[in-house]
This record gives sequence, structure tokens and C-alpha cells, in this order.
Amino acid sequence: MELKTFEIHGHQPGPKLLITAGVHGDEFEPMAAVRRLMKEIDPRHLRGKLTLVPVVSESAFQMGRRAGEDGKDLARTCPGREDGSLTEQVAFALSQLIRSADYFIDLHTGGTTYTVLPLSGYTLHADPNVLAVQRRMAQVFGLDVVWGTDPNLDGRSLSVARDANVPAIYCEYLGGGRCDPAGIDAYVRGCRNVMIELGLLDGSPEIPRPPLIVEDHRPGAGHMQINHPSPCEGFFEPVVALGQRVRIGDLIGTVCDVLSQRAERIESRYTGLVIVLQTFPTVSAGASVAVVMETPP
Repeated sequence: MELKTFEIHGHQPGPKLLITAGVHGDEFEPMAAVRRLMKEIDPRHLRGKLTLVPVVSESAFQMGRRAGEDGKDLARTCPGREDGSLTEQVAFALSQLIRSADYFIDLHTGGTTYTVLPLSGYTLHADPNVLAVQRRMAQVFGLDVVWGTDPNLDGRSLSVARDANVPAIYCEYLGGGRCDPAGIDAYVRGCRNVMIELGLLDGSPEIPRPPLIVEDHRPGAGHMQINHPSPCEGFFEPVVALGQRVRIGDLIGTVCDVLSQRAERIESRYTGLVIVLQTFPTVSAGASVAVVMETPP
């Protein structure tokens, strides 16, 4: 299997940058941003090669869902298998692209179920040189939060980059099933900023404000799907807002049954910033409803 890519070859030599969107089929701002980059990047002003993938998982996109038709989450399936199921084959093709790049940006949102505070993330790579480049890429991208986390989470695009020593970041911007024009603009600006930082383009990065920078070395840090799981299935009602600061024990929200006869409280396990919040009311037992990033007082 080959992914549908759009390559822009610069008129001058330089590095190879890969930018992907649509690893999940319900994340739309990244797809729109990559399509804009396809139109806006002029090869006459580019050094090196820019490879753009507007929709990695076409099967998931066609259904408007996070996972593909085989039910597998591409972001947990890498490096995949050439002879595997559809998502495994896509993961294999994506992994080949990542290994062939010098740098990698993977664009995401919270999809239809979650909203995510705009952030750039990276793994706390064991190689200090790779880590230093990732830090620069994440900070210059220009989103509100920069988050370094556990490098040992497998199955992801960034774990493929980690193993290949390819400096890589991922980005998140809201979600909730929308396609926010501000998110598209922020992603186009951020990708251009990184291209300037890496020498593919001339210019000066446009960074709206200094980001909050947090590096969390604890095992499992960055695994959003295990943070504040729902104790039961039902109707989730949050009482906090995205970006709100909470303390240990503060109420995040409640889950009730369809008759509202049983309500379970979900309290914050940490003191910090709410960076992910489930905004789709239907929740399954064990599903994460929020992520609180621990921050200094």
C-alpha cells in the first residue's frame, strides 16, 4: 500500500520534512491546514523537500471516525504490517515515510469526542541531540502549551520516529467535530514556523505568545486515554472548562444513567491544567473524560 502524498521539491537543497494529517478520520483542522500548505508553499522559495499527507487513514475519514473499517486505531498500530489488516498496512506505509524523513510533524485534534487545549508535544528522547531539536520544533510551532512526555509509549507515529532518531512533534488543536478556521490558521502558521526554524524557508517565526512548557518524565505521561477514566457508562457532564486550573480532589464532572438515578463523581487526580476534556456526552465505562497536566503552582 502507498499513501496519497503531495511532494514539493525545493529549488535549493535542504532537509526533508514530513507533515501528516488524518491519522484519525474525525480530525479535520489538520486536513484543511495540509491542503492549504499544498497550495501555498512555493518550490522557488523552498530548500529541501516537503512531503504532505492530508489524510493518512482514508478509511477512517470516509466513516468520519477515529478508527478505520477494521476497528483499529492507527495511532496505536505503528509500525504496522505490510501483509496485515487495512490499518496495519496504512501504519506500515506511514512508518516507511517517517523513516525516510529528516523531520516529522503529526497534526491532530480531539476528534468528535474530545477537545484539546492547543499544544505541541514530543517524546523525551534518550538522544540529547534529537531531544534538543524536538524542543525547538515544539516551542517555535507557536501553540499555547509545549509538553514533553514519556518516550516509551509504543504503537504511535512518534514511536516510529523515536526508533529511527527522526526529530518529531505532534500537535493538538481543539476538536469536538468542528473545523475551526482559527485552528487551520494556527496549524499553517506553526508548520511554516518549523520550516523556518529547520531552514526550509526564509523568514522569522510568528509566535503569538510564549508557551507554557512542561516536561513530565513519569512513566505513562502523555497517554491521554488512561487519564481520569469514567467509572461507568452513561451521560457525562463536565463542570470544568478546557484550560481551567484544578487541584487534587476538585470535581471534573459527573456521569449519570439515563434516568439520572445514579450519578458518579469524577474528581481530579492531579493539580494542574485541564488540557483535554470529553465534550461528547455519551461515555463508556473506562473511557478517559479529561486529562490534567500537572503544572508548577
